[in-house]
Amino acid sequence: LREMIYVPGDLFSVNPLTAANVPNLFARNERVICVFDTEFGPMAQILVGATIVGSISTVWAGIINPPRPGIIQRWTYAPAGIEGAVTLEKGQEMGHFALGSTVINLFPAGKVRLEPQLAN
Repeated sequence: LREMIYVPGDLFSVNPLTAANVPNLFARNERVICVFDTEFGPMAQILVGATIVGSISTVWAGIINPPRPGIIQRWTYAPAGIEGAVTLEKGQEMGHFALGSTVINLFPAGKVRLEPQLAN
């Protein structure tokens, strides 16, 4: 983990109908952005809040968004191998939503091939 950024925002539903009708919904909703250094290069995992999502938490920092302070917050972490570093194994839990929402993963172009059923 290189850094984590909390971005306050709206809490629109993320169901397909709402997502199709609210412009830039995923950029407008509350979110926690986690940037990891991986064997493929940097990867961003974006946890997007939504209607009735009580909180977003990670295994290393606990609950990120109480009680909706409305300001962007940023945490930076030491590189792997240095004291204070946060490292996760492949498939290890990194966090969760209280009641669920959406996760967006961003990879460098051409570095990752998704299984066909995950590509859409």
